[in-house]
Amino acid sequence: MAQRDYYEILGLQKNASDDEIKKAYRKLAMKYHPDRNPDDEDAEVRFKEVKEAYEVLADPQKRAAYDQFGHAGVDGGMGGGARGGGGASFSDIFSDVFGDIFGGGGGRGGRMFRGADLRYNLELSLEEAVFGKEATLNIPTWSTCGACDGKGQADGKAPETCPTCQGHGDVRVQQGFFSVQQTCPRCGGTGAIVTDPCGSCGGDGRIEETKELNVKIPAGVDTGDRIRLSGEGEPGERGGPPGDLYVQVMVREHPIFTRDGAHLRCTVPINVVTAALGGELEVPTLEGRVNLRIPPGTQTGKTFKIRGKGVKPVRGGAQGDLLCRVQVETPVNLTREQKELLQRFGETLDAGGRKHNPEGSSWLDKARRFFDELKF
Repeated sequence: MAQRDYYEILGLQKNASDDEIKKAYRKLAMKYHPDRNPDDEDAEVRFKEVKEAYEVLADPQKRAAYDQFGHAGVDGGMGGGARGGGGASFSDIFSDVFGDIFGGGGGRGGRMFRGADLRYNLELSLEEAVFGKEATLNIPTWSTCGACDGKGQADGKAPETCPTCQGHGDVRVQQGFFSVQQTCPRCGGTGAIVTDPCGSCGGDGRIEETKELNVKIPAGVDTGDRIRLSGEGEPGERGGPPGDLYVQVMVREHPIFTRDGAHLRCTVPINVVTAALGGELEVPTLEGRVNLRIPPGTQTGKTFKIRGKGVKPVRGGAQGDLLCRVQVETPVNLTREQKELLQRFGETLDAGGRKHNPEGSSWLDKARRFFDELKF
């Protein structure tokens, strides 16, 4: 029987955050737990599905493998924990959820904390965004200290169990009738004390450095697109799993083209002679150049479509077009002779009336009717 999608089981989208995953798990686990649904086999099955989905999606490495390969990427690594039955108690549920919130369960002797996610703003030219490229990123980050193997203790020794919280990372404080659980003030929630700090990292288990990454930017990306590099964020404290790196794309303004989804737009200036008599212009594209035929009598604002010279969307679909909007330029810096010629030419246009200026004549008619209908 085909296995259900883990995101579907928890009622989530694939871009769900860690907090959303935890909240969905806690809600569904409480709903379907066998203790609350005695003799309900369907609820027991649902509870097992929910727990299995959570154990994969709450683990960054398992989630990355599942996102890429589906169930085949994680089936060998479940270890029977999610499939072995519904014998978990309510305390197990809260241990799973709150253990992740406060840093994951490393057990006595030190908790491991997942590293922070990083964001890198990558600026691209329009050509790079449309055709894709290999980018080299130099990222200031933290890396696992090699001297202590991320443990924080000199000579790689294991940190000692915190005597205040006995390695749990949290303590209970009695306030009247209520017992409040708080992060251990002595170990900061790690559950361990570094008694002999590593000389290289000062006991943190990480050192600051600049990391170089080669990233393939897919063709068709646009401003606002984000590329996730799983496990390339900051390493976790005390040997915890690393976070992710998110590459945020921003496309620089182009001197000729603007992007409109899959289409490219540009403005093509033409002189009055070409606009009136027609002609052919050479128009640039991102792949070279093409000839654009201008028919006689072309007006400003007329848009010509050059098919297939736009952008191939990164998420699939047909390649867009290049849309060229014509702008008729009024001549400037005329000589005396040119002015006289233009004056005589204008007189011939006036004699032709509507024949030569259909838009202008129509507009004047509308303006006259408007003024005639005005009542003062």
